[in-house]
Amino acid sequence: MLEQYFVRPQTVEHIRSSWIGGAVEDYVNWLSEQKYSWKSVTRRVPLVMSFGQFAQARGAQRLDQLAFYIESFVDQWLEDRARGRRSAIERRKIADTVRNPIEQMLSLTLPNFQPQGRSHKQENPFHDSAPTFYDFLRKEKGLREGSIRGYTHHLRQFATYLSSIGLTKLSDLSPTVLSAFVTELSSQIGWSSMRNACGVVRVLLRYLFRQGVLERDLSTSVEHPRLYRHSGIPRSISWDQVRLMLEVVDRRIAVGRRDYAILVLLVTYGLRGREVASLSLDDIDWRDERVRIAERKAGHFANYPLSPAVGQAILDYLRKGRPETTHRKIFLRSLAPFDPLTASAVSGCASRYLRKARIPVPRPGSHTLRHTCVQRLVDAGLSLKIIGDYVGHRSPSSTQIYAKVAIEALREVASSDGEGVL
Repeated sequence: MLEQYFVRPQTVEHIRSSWIGGAVEDYVNWLSEQKYSWKSVTRRVPLVMSFGQFAQARGAQRLDQLAFYIESFVDQWLEDRARGRRSAIERRKIADTVRNPIEQMLSLTLPNFQPQGRSHKQENPFHDSAPTFYDFLRKEKGLREGSIRGYTHHLRQFATYLSSIGLTKLSDLSPTVLSAFVTELSSQIGWSSMRNACGVVRVLLRYLFRQGVLERDLSTSVEHPRLYRHSGIPRSISWDQVRLMLEVVDRRIAVGRRDYAILVLLVTYGLRGREVASLSLDDIDWRDERVRIAERKAGHFANYPLSPAVGQAILDYLRKGRPETTHRKIFLRSLAPFDPLTASAVSGCASRYLRKARIPVPRPGSHTLRHTCVQRLVDAGLSLKIIGDYVGHRSPSSTQIYAKVAIEALREVASSDGEGVL
């Protein structure tokens, strides 16, 4: 397999004669099986060869000793190639790029090797004081992983603030500290995010009191801003803007066929990004023309008639764009490794084409198209109960926001000279 990527016999012989030559060749075979591009393979092999030479020069004699030298090799690479020329974020990205192929190779070679992967922060910022808090969130509160990530985001904001004022023990928390945190954070984020952050901190404080870390319940000291139900307007776009967005997708290429199918699914059925990402080949019933949505937020599933436009878009992707793989998920990465897309990747797809089509919308993403679908059903005169069932709303109040304002009428007024309202 090495000869497929390296033309010169001297290069192939150099790789095979290396003390890690067998591991490198196995790695190249795996990369080929995973459909990595020629360019990617020929970039990774010199890097892992350099790592082998680096480790050997520092005393490594067996493959099971290589893991010890990964971080020192990454540091040396950064010192030689990124010294004083890049920001901390850029250096971290370079480090991840160097570390990834090495860990891939060692994962294939060493049965017990545990890759570090890309650098991640600890999930629970307060692990020392509240080590079982995330177990509480998952098991007692029954939160989904998406909600857990939201908790992590806001808890890190809280932890960062406490670190900035030098407070290291949660038992030292006081109403004054909590009030100062809310005041500072309110100047950095919007009201909706502020309410969520306060809610997360209040849950943490009640848990700390229950566990005996705090002598009294301080959750009442965290006052979040008052928000009124239905105070905002839906993030929908017009149907003409939907057509404009779909027109900018280049369906001549594989990734364009995939993205077009994703966008049509989102806007036709009002699906969430997570629901599109979880679609599998088994969810499409081509004979009876049905599509099954299994990962609904309320914990149930739904069956939809398979729209001709949706069916044709998915079929076009499956025939001419989807990589050959054993994965059952429909939508995959366009570059190796061909793993299933995540919910954030689906939302990013919608955001990318909304921006490309120059459609102004706050917080563009998959929910923009979900709002558009719901708004179109409202404009068609369907009842809120039917609409809520169609898009999988858990509560009727989630659908009511779309009924309080005539979006299309407002757009018409906004685009006119104003005399029509006189």
